[in-house]
Amino acid sequence: MNRIIIAVLLSLIYWPTFGQHTIEAELKQVAKERRTILQILERQTADWNAGRVDKFMNGYWPSDSLTFVGKVGVTYGYQATLANYKKRYPDRASMGSLKFDILQLDFPAPDVAYVIGRFHLTRPKIGDADGHFTLLWRKINNRWVIVSDHSS
Repeated sequence: MNRIIIAVLLSLIYWPTFGQHTIEAELKQVAKERRTILQILERQTADWNAGRVDKFMNGYWPSDSLTFVGKVGVTYGYQATLANYKKRYPDRASMGSLKFDILQLDFPAPDVAYVIGRFHLTRPKIGDADGHFTLLWRKINNRWVIVSDHSS
């Protein structure tokens, strides 16, 4: 009987420590995932500013189920989204220089991220453009990708 009481008391003492380690591990994982997504956005910015639309699209889910919501409505699919980018931004002057400001980055689930931000395109010859965006990310095959983009 004494062994049972001692075991229960020890478990009560060590349980909060175990829980603390679990929380710390989760926070470290979230920080790592956050850095990964921010690095992808930084790479997209660099690719855009170098005029590499095809590489910019590497941040998106290469699927017919990708959705992009913009001023002209909803576009479905990776290829259609890429085609729209190329049509709307046919040359470096129209692409300008891109800057993202991330306003919010949350993880509603371990394999889902939600990003709200602002974009600004500096385009001296044709005028600047700016707006806001909402990105829904999923971790698919151990890779973070944008599965839905709403930019306006």
